[in-house]
Amino acid sequence: MIVLFTDFGVADPYVGQLHAVFAQYAPGVPVVDLFHAVPNFDVRAGAYLLPAYAREFPEATVFLCVVDPGVGGARAPVMVRADGRWYVGPDNGLFSVLANRARQLECFEIRWRPATPLSDSFHGRDLFAPSAARLACGELPEHEPISLVTPAWPADLAAVLYIDHYGNGVTGLRGDTATKDHCLQVGRHKLPYAKVFSKARRSGAFWYVNSNGLVEIAVREGNAARRLGFRLGTAVRWAKGRTGKKSRR
Repeated sequence: MIVLFTDFGVADPYVGQLHAVFAQYAPGVPVVDLFHAVPNFDVRAGAYLLPAYAREFPEATVFLCVVDPGVGGARAPVMVRADGRWYVGPDNGLFSVLANRARQLECFEIRWRPATPLSDSFHGRDLFAPSAARLACGELPEHEPISLVTPAWPADLAAVLYIDHYGNGVTGLRGDTATKDHCLQVGRHKLPYAKVFSKARRSGAFWYVNSNGLVEIAVREGNAARRLGFRLGTAVRWAKGRTGKKSRR
């Protein structure tokens, strides 16, 4: 299985071009469009989202991961094997959180190059996708060991990393590190914990642990981003005390 994780969006032709490569290099291998809405160019956001969304897939899954604002630059193309799954993409920090949390880890620079000319601006299609396809077919492209780029980012990121179409805000905080009797503070708002939407007050703002294990901000039957005024990158923090009036409305 090949799983796609990118900031490409779905309105442009880029995702379709990846699928065309897989049809050529790995015919018959299932391809899953997991995430094409990683915030544009935001390698750090992608680094924290990737391990949360990858954990549900079986071993031997191959992830093609492209959040690559430095395409054409000095960053290396890499293959990472973490806890039995393969990840292919740029060595720009995108795999650093995954690597720090992995129990088993191997990292390689991709030395293989396609016979046709490699474009300067679309390594996702021309280098990463064929490499991922070869891995999915049981072949290991030419490679050599490498140490990954690992920026000095915290173990968990206390910020909004993704806002879905409901207006819910996904943070970089892992739910298994959360204290459920604490409030989550977003700007001036202190939000209580609710296990599920049906346990929250109607139209009330709250935080919960989503199905991928991350702390998420929501409003029952409402748009949390609009109600609370947060956006991508908005900082959050744990706080004691009662919820504020604005959060209860």
